[in-house]
Amino acid sequence: MPRVKGGYTTRRRRKAVLKLAKGYYGSKHTLYKTAHEQVMRSLAYAYRDRKARKRDFRKLWISRINAACQLNGMKYSRFINGLAKADIAINRKMLAEMAVNDAEGFKGLCEAAQKALAAAPKAKKVENVVVLKPLPKKKAN
Repeated sequence: MPRVKGGYTTRRRRKAVLKLAKGYYGSKHTLYKTAHEQVMRSLAYAYRDRKARKRDFRKLWISRINAACQLNGMKYSRFINGLAKADIAINRKMLAEMAVNDAEGFKGLCEAAQKALAAAPKAKKVENVVVLKPLPKKKAN
């Protein structure tokens, strides 16, 4: 079987990896093997952190909304529940933006949520609850 020199393809692949490794510390941007290891790890981190960024921003928005709710005498959970009962559909990103930049508008939303919570029917307390126990299992002979 004749010898195959993978020059063109191999060189192109290695150059692409070294191009991605630009700016890395030490030999990680010059030597192919260490550069390849670091590029693979970096790409994995980037994939993971693109997902984590969405979670981090949601946490930030909820914290900001909660702080603004506290200033208006409400809890975050009651506020969100009140908005749902009032049929006000605003996402948390916009609520956080309003909390930071439009305090009067946010105060109006808090009042609307409180009105909706007050108008909503209260849950009734159930009495004389009977708990059914499962039948004992039969023994197999």
